[in-house]
Amino acid sequence: MSAYLIVDTKINDAETYEEYKKLAKPIAEKFGGVYRARGGELDVRETGLWTPTRVVIIEFSDMKSAQAFIDSDEYQPVKLMRQNNADCTLFIVDGD
Repeated sequence: MSAYLIVDTKINDAETYEEYKKLAKPIAEKFGGVYRARGGELDVRETGLWTPTRVVIIEFSDMKSAQAFIDSDEYQPVKLMRQNNADCTLFIVDGD
């Protein structure tokens, strides 16, 4: 069953965040991640719980692969770069 890593990001340092994107993508792909959305235009219809800012969706083959990416030693310094330069909400959800 596919799993989707979804991140809503408010970028605080655009230049550093561009470097983050270059580093994160090949690591996600190493774990089977396929980017399905990466900060495209939003058409927000309801905001009862939160108002998204910049949404990224990465599809993985399953929950374990998505978790392995997020928890990997290789991603940790890159994740820290994201955390230091953006405010984020990140979660993984099972697909169909």
